[in-house]
Amino acid sequence: MRVLLTGGTGMVGRNIKEHPNTANYCVLTPSRKELDLTNREQIRSYLKAKSPEYIIHAAGLVGGIHANIANPSRFLIENLEIGCNLISEAAMIGVKNIINLGSSCMYPRNAPNPLKEEYLLNGLLEPTNEGYAIAKIAAQRLCDYLKVEDNSRNYITLMPCNLFGKYDNYKPERSHLIASIIVKLHNAKINNKKSVEIWGDGTVRREFMNVKDFADAVWIVLPLIKQLPNVINIGTGKDYSILDYYKKASEIIGFKGTFTFNLCKPVGMKQKLLDVKKINDLGWFPKSSLESGIEETYSHYLDLTR
Repeated sequence: MRVLLTGGTGMVGRNIKEHPNTANYCVLTPSRKELDLTNREQIRSYLKAKSPEYIIHAAGLVGGIHANIANPSRFLIENLEIGCNLISEAAMIGVKNIINLGSSCMYPRNAPNPLKEEYLLNGLLEPTNEGYAIAKIAAQRLCDYLKVEDNSRNYITLMPCNLFGKYDNYKPERSHLIASIIVKLHNAKINNKKSVEIWGDGTVRREFMNVKDFADAVWIVLPLIKQLPNVINIGTGKDYSILDYYKKASEIIGFKGTFTFNLCKPVGMKQKLLDVKKINDLGWFPKSSLESGIEETYSHYLDLTR
């Protein structure tokens, strides 16, 4: 069966492509030149020509807290446009199966943890990534509406926790937390710096999962799509403080210095831990440890810098 995978050059998309289950399908991974998701006519023509049975929508403008604060309008506009364009055009063409990738930042900032799927739209969003979250919520709700209008459509949204791993982005303006930590600690190590700055006091808690495990979850749920709920969390069920991540990465990288805390910098939500009961009930659990994931990611970073 043909599967259209958008975002095939990004961290998530590349890991989905490299998963062994890819061999069971004809996976289409068009470049942006081949399929411009801001162009509805091009989307329509591509879907008519290729007739995919499934779409995995992994494309999007992503970044850490730095990027979201600096360009909230861009994160809103680009993600809103590509998500709604693709999903609505797929519905009109007759594509019956869509796995739309959401984000844990779609949950209300003050929702109780662990975050259950039913908490969506039950409170205000975290301001530091509100633009991105609104765009992702719009795509998720569009999937819901289109299912209501035609119950033969199997349109679901997977909600990953924070991801890291192979093919992450290590540029300061675009990097996520663990990639950013790796770069900071590595540079501190080779430059013999005695301390590294942490935004906030280090007590904020986050749940991170190796992106390879998320790719595994995508391929596990794809053949089960007809029996799945509209929204399903994908995570480890465990979280750590920001300081914990710095300490674990320091041990792996070999940074022997100390940490300073910049209390003037934004830190986002105090905690963001997903309730993963639904995916666990399907028999799926992540396979990678945090330590092995950081080791692999650091190795990938070193390969890029050689």
